[in-house]
Amino acid sequence: MDTKKSSDTKEKLFNEFPPVSTEAWEKVITEDLKGADYAKKLIWKTDEGLSIKPYYRAEDLANIPYTKSQPGEFPFIRGNKTNNNDWFVRQDINVTSGSFADANFKAVDLLTKGINSIGFLIDPQAVITLEDFRALLKNIPLQNTEINFTAPHQTAAIIEFFLGYIKETNVENNNIKGSVGYGPLAHLTSNGFICEKHDNSHYAFDRCCDFIKATAAFDNLRAIDIDGLSFSNAGATAVQELAFTLSQGVEYLNQLTERGLKINEITNKLRFNFGVGPNYFMEIAKIRAARLLWANIVSSFGVSTDKACRMNIHTTTSSWNSTLYDPYVNLLRTTTESMSAVTAGTDSHTILPFDNAFGKTTDFSERIARNQQLILKEESNFDKLIDPAAGSYYIENITASLAAEAWKLFMKTEEEGGFLNAFIKGYIQDQIEATAQKRDMALATRRDILLGTNQYPNFTEKMSHELSDNLLNPVNEHLPEAIARPLRIYRGSMAFEALRYRTDKFAEANHRPKAYMLTIGNFGMRKARAQFACNFFACAGFEVIDNNGFKTPADGAEAALKAKADITVICSSDDEYTTLAPEIAERLAGKSIVVIAGNPPSADELKAKGIKHFIHVKSNLLETLRAFQTEAGIV
Repeated sequence: MDTKKSSDTKEKLFNEFPPVSTEAWEKVITEDLKGADYAKKLIWKTDEGLSIKPYYRAEDLANIPYTKSQPGEFPFIRGNKTNNNDWFVRQDINVTSGSFADANFKAVDLLTKGINSIGFLIDPQAVITLEDFRALLKNIPLQNTEINFTAPHQTAAIIEFFLGYIKETNVENNNIKGSVGYGPLAHLTSNGFICEKHDNSHYAFDRCCDFIKATAAFDNLRAIDIDGLSFSNAGATAVQELAFTLSQGVEYLNQLTERGLKINEITNKLRFNFGVGPNYFMEIAKIRAARLLWANIVSSFGVSTDKACRMNIHTTTSSWNSTLYDPYVNLLRTTTESMSAVTAGTDSHTILPFDNAFGKTTDFSERIARNQQLILKEESNFDKLIDPAAGSYYIENITASLAAEAWKLFMKTEEEGGFLNAFIKGYIQDQIEATAQKRDMALATRRDILLGTNQYPNFTEKMSHELSDNLLNPVNEHLPEAIARPLRIYRGSMAFEALRYRTDKFAEANHRPKAYMLTIGNFGMRKARAQFACNFFACAGFEVIDNNGFKTPADGAEAALKAKADITVICSSDDEYTTLAPEIAERLAGKSIVVIAGNPPSADELKAKGIKHFIHVKSNLLETLRAFQTEAGIV
């Protein structure tokens, strides 16, 4: 091939497309807006407080200093890896007293199915002996497997047994990978007290020192877990999760250096656990920003090597947006969340099975969760390319913006006395709860969508499981020994699920309430409004009945009565409601609840004639459906 000729052809091609300046683009956009407010139309205001522009260009990277850094280089925004983007595929196993051999059997089996990281979640009440521990790890190849323990009250025993077992099996220290999961501050956020000694933070941080020293010979064995996942699952924004997780990390650095440990001894023993939510690009940026900020924080303590500034990250798909109804949609959510995590360069990752919200998973759901990660590796090759987001005008800019906003909140938290004091005072909880309330309202009013829950529900789905109260309401137990208010961990869909479950339970002993679409008049408007109303009432588990259209109000009212409709939704155009709706309402008075689909200019006139129910895009879906349930006799 003639390379000179090819080069000339490309040059001629690009000469036909001269560069267009930002000013020229902005001029065209302004003209197209025809006087509309640029910011309101085109600037996206995120929950994190970021203002996202409609487009980004190369010039937007000019003031971002780290875009030239390479993978494995300070400030590690591009990750710690230099050869590939491989990560540990983790699955957790619950362990209770007497189930150590069963847990081992499952772990060994999982290692033949693509898993290379095991998390043993040991019941706080479980009694562990050395023989139990040997049974738990029997036939697990430690040199090839990342082993993680979550056992906050038994960490000392776990470390003692684990180090002894390593010696027995003659595995080299540098081949041991995993974590022993001691996290007194994580325990504080979830339970309101620091550890088994309740308010004794001195004891807890002394234990941290002991565990770091005990595992010092194992470079890849983490002793301390830093918890950002709980913030995510309490409804925090990405900025809040970043800021408070970093503040938690700095609390450990301050407490442990005061106890005589060197910064280099500490940082290699920390593991950061982050949740991964549905905002695809924002989550990529969050993990990149976390590494950037942590590297700079650690550097400020004075370290002898850049390696000490690296952040070890484990990610878990968020439970905040998982749902009980239409649970297979959770598969889609966790797939995109996992793509965010691995694109951003996570070190290990857990996908929660699609039925995790029910409190108990199945072999099938666990298998699918494993295979989701394996597809990303084996078929989509996400493990091959390091930091593909690097250089993206958009992602680099939101990474920088996230880092800047998180740093502001981090500094405010430090001004409150650091993580421990800020949490005991309630500062952190107040910030997150305020955000959670806004997110709840956004779901209630459908400014934010949970597919299958507050929009596009499965019309024919009926809950086949018996749901306990703790699945439908946040668990926020404030124990007497608590020194702080624990985080309110919940799922965003809970209120809607409780609403729909009430309908399902009512229908078991009674009839399922019917919402009947009385479509009449303008074809386009009646069809559009019937579709809207069907989705609206199906979110509460009502049976919805659509129709092609009626010629007269009398025909429609007669059909609604024949169908024994609890609710009749008149679907027509604004202009036609004035004449059609009053006649229909009169014919159905006392026999069916009459609702207008839309918010017509004649609403006040219609209300004066006794029509009091209107549903439209500005309705609070949750409150409105609760009111209809009450009126329909569902309690």
